[in-house]
Amino acid sequence: MKILSIDTSSNICSVSILENKNVIYNKSLKNTLTHSEKLMPMIEEAFNNIPFNISDIDLFTCSKGPGSFTGIRIGVATIHAFCDYYNKPGIGISSLEALAYNLEPEDLVCSMIDAKNDNVYAGLFKYLKDHYELVNSYMSGNINSIFESLKNYENEKIHFIGTGAIAHNNLIKETFTNSVLYEDEKNDSSSISIANAALYKFENNIDDISLSPLYLKKSSAEIELEKKKKDN
Repeated sequence: MKILSIDTSSNICSVSILENKNVIYNKSLKNTLTHSEKLMPMIEEAFNNIPFNISDIDLFTCSKGPGSFTGIRIGVATIHAFCDYYNKPGIGISSLEALAYNLEPEDLVCSMIDAKNDNVYAGLFKYLKDHYELVNSYMSGNINSIFESLKNYENEKIHFIGTGAIAHNNLIKETFTNSVLYEDEKNDSSSISIANAALYKFENNIDDISLSPLYLKKSSAEIELEKKKKDN
């Protein structure tokens, strides 16, 4: 199973090619939001460095969010186009779920993405056999409301991961005394992790594979438009 995986949901533009779980190619550009300019050249460069073509890919996958609204749209549209042109399956993976796959199997992982102004996107995942499964539903809101939602797990060992965990590192340590946090690239979004999550879903015929963007909250443009409508 040859997989092309991309991630444009954050300030990292990432392209990976795997054969099952074996990484054949991986490249990430950090601190860039110019995904519309960077992504296609990165994909072209990837196939110039491996012994097969994009037409040989069996599965296309990308992050569907939450994260950068523009980045998510670029990634999803690109994968949609490849799926349509080559008549191959495509799978969208939540960026929160993908973050959990950055870690070795752990019982409980809470992925958090910083949404600014003390807000985060979050998801609690439990490791079951060979995959991470979402506990309850995805969350979005003020960090304190997220903690309230996790109150039943405050005495358990939770592994916190992602930019939201970095932003609220000290508060997490104070609230969840058994928490485990990370200070390295494990907190970054990864197209390799997206591919691993997608492979499990594909091999096990999981229904949750939509390529529709997962935003969890309205964009600033949508909020501003609603305000203007109310004022009128």
